[in-house]
Amino acid sequence: MPYARKIVLDCPDGQRAPLDDMVAQFLRDGVIFVGVVGEDCARIEDMIDALVVGDGSDPDRFILTSSHPGETLEEVVAFASVLTGDYAGPVQVVAL
Repeated sequence: MPYARKIVLDCPDGQRAPLDDMVAQFLRDGVIFVGVVGEDCARIEDMIDALVVGDGSDPDRFILTSSHPGETLEEVVAFASVLTGDYAGPVQVVAL
């Protein structure tokens, strides 16, 4: 099953799995937003950004990301839910 266009990545224990395959699947599935919450969420967001950009040869590879240190999963889902325009749509929570 493909990922939704908006993802909240729940990382209560930080990064416990490699991100490469997950981010590649996000790109294949047309994910346009990833919000990260939990331990080391800012570092995980940076890692996602680096994986999306890759070597920089594809200027069309883009996912809007945000990290939310000190916020709850519910707060980040609410934030993602109110994104509008091109970023409108349902939010999927993915546990890392």
